[in-house]
Amino acid sequence: MRIDLHTHSRASDGTQSPAEVMRAAAEAGLDVVALTDHDTAQGWAEATEAAESLGIDLVTGIEVSTRFEHTGVHLLAYLPDAEDPDLVLALDRVLAGRSSRVPAMLANLRAAGIELSEDDVRRVSAGTPATGRPHVADALVARGVVADRAEAFERYLNPGRPGYASRYAADLEDVVPLVVAAGGVPVVAHPWARSARPVLTEAAFAQLRDLGLAGIEVDHQGHDAAAREVLRAIARNLDLAVTGSSDYHGSGKVDHDLGCNTTAPEELARIRELAVNARAART
Repeated sequence: MRIDLHTHSRASDGTQSPAEVMRAAAEAGLDVVALTDHDTAQGWAEATEAAESLGIDLVTGIEVSTRFEHTGVHLLAYLPDAEDPDLVLALDRVLAGRSSRVPAMLANLRAAGIELSEDDVRRVSAGTPATGRPHVADALVARGVVADRAEAFERYLNPGRPGYASRYAADLEDVVPLVVAAGGVPVVAHPWARSARPVLTEAAFAQLRDLGLAGIEVDHQGHDAAAREVLRAIARNLDLAVTGSSDYHGSGKVDHDLGCNTTAPEELARIRELAVNARAART
C-alpha cells in the first residue's frame, strides 16, 4: 500500500484542482492520499468526490500556519471536524493574516521598483482563501519578472529579500490541543526542512506531545538522511507516529513528486485510531 499524507491543490498554493490532484495520485500508483491545503478545508468536497470515483482512499487534512519560539512551523491536522467553531475561528484569523500580507508584499516590491497589483495576484490565485507568497511569486512569473516560483522566492520573497513581509500565525502550543479538540490528529510537518530546527528539539517535541502532538513528518524532501535518522529516533523515544509524504504542489514545487516519500500502513492506522478516539472524546 502506497500512502502519501501531504499534498496541496489550488485551494491553497498548489497548481491543480483537488480533483486533478486525486487523478495525479491515481496515476502515480498511490492507494491513500491526504489533501492538506494551507489553512483551509475548501478542497475537501471536490477531492472526496474525485477520490471515490478513482478508488483512492482520501485522508482529509489541513496544514495550519503556526509559530513556535518566534519561528514559523507548519502543523498537519488530519481528519478534524472542519466545522468545529474554535478551529474555524483560528483558521479565519490565519487566513486574514494571509490576506493582509499580500498588500504589504506588493508595497515592498513597489518600493524595489517592481509594479504588481492585487488584481495581478487574484488572476493567478484561482479564488483560494489562502492567498500567500506562492501566488505573488506566480504573479511575478506571469509578468515576466522571474522564470519560476523558485527564482521569485530567492530574489524577492524569502526573509531578507525586498518583497518579504511577515504575517500572523497562530501559536503552535495553542493549535495542537485545538486540533485534538476538533477531533483531529496533529503532526508537525517537515520540522527540520526550514528554519525551525534550532527550536524543534527533542525537549520541544516532548512538550508538544504532552499537549496532544501525535507525530512527526520525518520522510520529507527537505530532510537529508541524517536528519531523518535523528527525527525517527526522537519519534521512537517519545512514542510519536512517523509519517512520510511528498508535499506535492503540482508544478509549483520541483522534486516533490507524488509518492516520493510514503507513510507506513501501520502509522496511518495509528493516526486513524487517534482520530476516532478524539472524536469519541468530544461526545
